[in-house]
Amino acid sequence: MVRYTKEHKQVTRQRIIEKAGHRFKQDGLDGSGISTLMSDAGLTNGAFYAHFESKDDLVAHVVTDQLRTQIASYGTLRPGRPGLEDLVRQYLSPEHRDDPGDGCPSAALLDEIGRCGDGTKQAYTDGARAILEEIAARLSPGDPQSARGTAIGLYTMMVGTLQLSRALSERKFADEVLEQGIENGLTFIR
Repeated sequence: MVRYTKEHKQVTRQRIIEKAGHRFKQDGLDGSGISTLMSDAGLTNGAFYAHFESKDDLVAHVVTDQLRTQIASYGTLRPGRPGLEDLVRQYLSPEHRDDPGDGCPSAALLDEIGRCGDGTKQAYTDGARAILEEIAARLSPGDPQSARGTAIGLYTMMVGTLQLSRALSERKFADEVLEQGIENGLTFIR
């Protein structure tokens, strides 16, 4: 029997989480069984339970990882409000809309997360709170709490706009929704 190091197990676990994150955002939480998720990670089904108690446990870890990654990406933006303008334009771009597997977990999974168990909802709550804190700090560096309502408005508008644009069958209409969303988003920032 081959014994793996703790580091190897962590690397493998992270690979499963990352591959599952992409798959969940692409196909939905119920769109893939454990066998597909493990195949994506290059592993057998039997290896799943060495890393996670259940699929729900995996989903909670994926949500945490996806939101943490999203927040970390904000560090590449310009400081303050200019960075928020960049975020709005990137988030509401046709490229982001057309690539849900590599995009925002909120826009791809929010309706499903609402039907998940407490562990996943708590993971989402923690991540959403961190995103809103980041936006509020960029809106009002001296008093982020004063910008909390605006941050909530901006983020929910962005997520809803992206979801609506993805749901439309007509490309021109879908692009129009994104363009108007950018204009709406910029009013929150100015």
